[in-house]
Amino acid sequence: MGFVGLPLLVGAASGGMTAAAVRGWYAGLVHPPGTPPDFLFGPVWSLLYILMGVAAWRVWRSVGPGPALRLWGWQLGANALWTPLFFGLHAPVPALVEMTALIVLVAATIRRFAAIDRLAAGLLVPYLLWTLYALYLNAGIAWLNRG
Repeated sequence: MGFVGLPLLVGAASGGMTAAAVRGWYAGLVHPPGTPPDFLFGPVWSLLYILMGVAAWRVWRSVGPGPALRLWGWQLGANALWTPLFFGLHAPVPALVEMTALIVLVAATIRRFAAIDRLAAGLLVPYLLWTLYALYLNAGIAWLNRG
């Protein structure tokens, strides 16, 4: 339960910060082609946080605490940092740099999990794909709204 609850807590905190910015600052930005409607982000991230938690639980069940779960914790921390950068500080370029680090951490976590539990690694693949898509959106916003 804790492995699912922790990512959901990160998501809830991020959602609280995002809500006000979506109606204000974010709404006034030029968005890149393929930007989904705002209502889609919450359900998608909720599902991804649940998958993230189940993946971590499976690894913990197999090997207990250790390097793989520490890496998972680092990627979760990096995930939590993006929202304050992008929505809190209205800083798409620093958020883009941070998102790049997040993607590296997620890919490393998948690789580490794959050596322990292939299903756990597979549960993180949608997260990696969505994060790559988020990188595109973040880069598009940074580019289209420069200056």
